[in-house]
Amino acid sequence: MTTTLPTGRPARRAGALAAGLACLLALLFASAGPLAAQDKDPLVAKVNGVEIHESDLAAVEEEAGQLPPMSADAKKDYLVTLLTDMILVSKEAEAKKLGDTPAFKAKLEFARKKLLMEQLLASAGNEAMTDAAMKKVYDDAIKQMGTEQEVHARHILIRAAAGDDKASKEAEDKIKAIIVRLKKGEDFAKVAGETTEDPSGKSSGGDLGYFSKEQMVPEFAEVAFKLDKGQISDPVKTQFGWHVIKVEDKRTKAPPKFEDVKPQIEQYVQRKAQADLVTSLRAKAKIEKMYTVPPPPAVPGDATPAPDKK
Repeated sequence: MTTTLPTGRPARRAGALAAGLACLLALLFASAGPLAAQDKDPLVAKVNGVEIHESDLAAVEEEAGQLPPMSADAKKDYLVTLLTDMILVSKEAEAKKLGDTPAFKAKLEFARKKLLMEQLLASAGNEAMTDAAMKKVYDDAIKQMGTEQEVHARHILIRAAAGDDKASKEAEDKIKAIIVRLKKGEDFAKVAGETTEDPSGKSSGGDLGYFSKEQMVPEFAEVAFKLDKGQISDPVKTQFGWHVIKVEDKRTKAPPKFEDVKPQIEQYVQRKAQADLVTSLRAKAKIEKMYTVPPPPAVPGDATPAPDKK
């Protein structure tokens, strides 16, 4: 059976939150004094004289993670109640001298170091995230893209089950008959709407839009990228059946706009700055390990055979 706190919330919920907030509690509730000037940090509640300010609610909300949907007033009351529980329980723990144990002090010191680490890494990431740095990452990525080509094509598909030679021959004959119609001048989109067995191609006239080579099966892409603009292919066989392809246009693939990829660039710049900081600190540190790590066991079949001795 799950026990509950005086507020009625499951103890397991409070326990999980309390573990992550041990250091935060020590900082917030070590004394009953306000954390900031009253006009800048409004007082929202008192618990046995311990003041709860707006900044306290923000800190706990950040640690608590995603909250269930609720109104702003309900959220404030939820956070105040959560902090009330924590103040009452932590004060009771202090009265029982639980904070004086070596185990608690060790956990508190670990939490302190973790918070300091997170603060420094966040600071390093934010400082590195300049417009110039992000633009350089973007420009370098665009250069690496090169001049990838895209083709705008239409196709008509006649399906044939793989391994069924009779069905494949019938599908090939149908495609050949369709190609005859197209070479006599019939409109490709109209013929596609009448004959294609690609469901999405019925209404679109077989239009596939622009695509890069790797977006299509190799047999299809190989032919499409060799055709000139306006050309119609011979029959093309793929795993789906038989096709005829018409190339409408070719172009160099346009790079994504900076604004569209800015969130990914920001994340990359931040993480790289953080990784570089840790790497530099490790390089300057004297790290001594009082243990050895044995090599991983050999995997059967992966070992390189020893050379023959002659």
